[in-house]
Amino acid sequence: MSKSNEGLVRTVGLGMLTAVIVVLQVLTTYFPTKPFPVTLALVPIVIGAALYGPKAGAYLGAVFSVVVVVMCIFGADAGGAMVWNANPLLCVLLCMVKGTLAGFTAGLVYKLIEGKNKIVAAACAAVVSPIVNTGVFYIGMLLFFQPVLRAWVGEGSDLLYSIIFTLTGINFLVELGVNIVLVPVIVQIVKAVKKSRS
Repeated sequence: MSKSNEGLVRTVGLGMLTAVIVVLQVLTTYFPTKPFPVTLALVPIVIGAALYGPKAGAYLGAVFSVVVVVMCIFGADAGGAMVWNANPLLCVLLCMVKGTLAGFTAGLVYKLIEGKNKIVAAACAAVVSPIVNTGVFYIGMLLFFQPVLRAWVGEGSDLLYSIIFTLTGINFLVELGVNIVLVPVIVQIVKAVKKSRS
């Protein structure tokens, strides 16, 4: 395949994944998992990161982040709206960093392991993406949004315990579970696309 054709295929692939991420994130924002929606958009982010590398993963993670910010601004994401109202600049920064890093690290992990075992590479990328996304979120909330957290969990509650086991713990487990269950699908998609490019 010529370089121009390869670039076109990459652009089309990233365009399709971008559309899937936007649709998935908007739809899951309206699911009744409060205060934060479950993030199913990590699966296409992992696929793009595996296919096109860490930079593409970072781009797709940033697309996801932009949708999250828009949902926060317009109040579709109730928890996100509280964070937005508390500090819009830090809300945008936290959303952008967590999503972008989740995509970048998925691509980096896949790239590092792919030569040894593609299934293990896909599994590790699928696991690291929600860990980074949620981990950066936890850290950001604890560092910058403790008053918002206290409003959610109530005074006197252990913040870290409440975040992990009540506010976002279920969401994280669902996101991680979906990513792990879909590893065979991720592997097949990556194989099929890479085979069609060769």
